Amino acid sequence: MYNLIQRYMTNLKKEDVQNFALKNNVYLSDAELDFTFLFVKKNWDTIIRNPNLLNFERIKDHYSPENYIKIQKLFQMYYQKYGYLL
Repeated sequence: MYNLIQRYMTNLKKEDVQNFALKNNVYLSDAELDFTFLFVKKNWDTIIRNPNLLNFERIKDHYSPENYIKIQKLFQMYYQKYGYLL
């Protein structure tokens, strides 16, 4: 499973992040999109290996209050759904 995720993340584009966000009713500003894309590209491996290391408080200032709440809920939902595969 790790290799599959690694290949996907290597080819991840900013548009993929934007489309995922829109699909989940998260409307990111340009700055939020840039931050999210770079954060995911840089930290995906650490998050996959130990999701408990993701500290949402550290990234809170990069999002509007509404998007911050939505992103937290999205992470929790996907972790509950797919966390056992990691």
